[in-house]
Amino acid sequence: MRPLQSIGLVLLAVFISPSVFGECLGDKSAKNTRSVYIVPQLTVSQTFTLWAPLLEQLGIQSKQCFELVVPATIPLFEKEILSGKPDFAFVNPYHAVMAFNARKYIPLIADGKNKLSGIILIRADSKISNLKDLNGSTIAFPAPNSFAASLLTRSYLTQSGVAFTARYVNTHQNVYRSIIAGDVQAGGGVNNTFNRESDEIKSQLKILYETPSFMPHPFVANPRIPLGEQNDVKNAFLLMKSNPSTAGLLNKVQIPDPIEVNYKKDYLPLTKLKLEKFIVSSEN
Repeated sequence: MRPLQSIGLVLLAVFISPSVFGECLGDKSAKNTRSVYIVPQLTVSQTFTLWAPLLEQLGIQSKQCFELVVPATIPLFEKEILSGKPDFAFVNPYHAVMAFNARKYIPLIADGKNKLSGIILIRADSKISNLKDLNGSTIAFPAPNSFAASLLTRSYLTQSGVAFTARYVNTHQNVYRSIIAGDVQAGGGVNNTFNRESDEIKSQLKILYETPSFMPHPFVANPRIPLGEQNDVKNAFLLMKSNPSTAGLLNKVQIPDPIEVNYKKDYLPLTKLKLEKFIVSSEN
């Protein structure tokens, strides 16, 4: 079965959904409104649905008022964070490196339960058996600078001597559905988003290759935010996991077990992967 109608809806949502949730999420009496930008791994509408309830509770507990912003594409998200516009953001691991180098963004928390790995997937009925079989093929990726789904997977494909044409389709969901539809021979994703897909989708795909794992997406703060506010947000995250009424909200945004992280220990080591040559400038 090829869910072409679902593919169309997913693609359409990227372009027609609004990017800003205008209401104050959290403490309505807070002195300032802080923007929170979320990297769009899923469609904009789905990202809003998952993150708005969490930010409402996070804001109440940290006494913050949040404005939720979800750019339509990952390259647009990159432009915003590299310009220093977001007060807070949920970024992929290599975005954390880019954001620190550009604006000194500070990682606060990340999930301590599930490490992040890149995966290269093919259709379940494909006769492809190893990476070299993908030589000359077209491979889908969410965006050029998606860390595990694109930078890592493209790096390992290149190291394996595989020549391929990259097709960027905006979200992880679009990657998985493009493979199923037969639009591409393979696609790059991550363990966390693939595992959260429906059984119907997962049954039509198989993992051809999985990269080593790394610390997952951090929630970062712009250094202009006062340290007291940063700590309030970090502590609120850490307390939410022990509360049954909020633990489920964390799980939905792929942070079931938030732990404190820091740049030097958890994200600086990514620079040793030498992924710079695979970075595509958001201005291109």
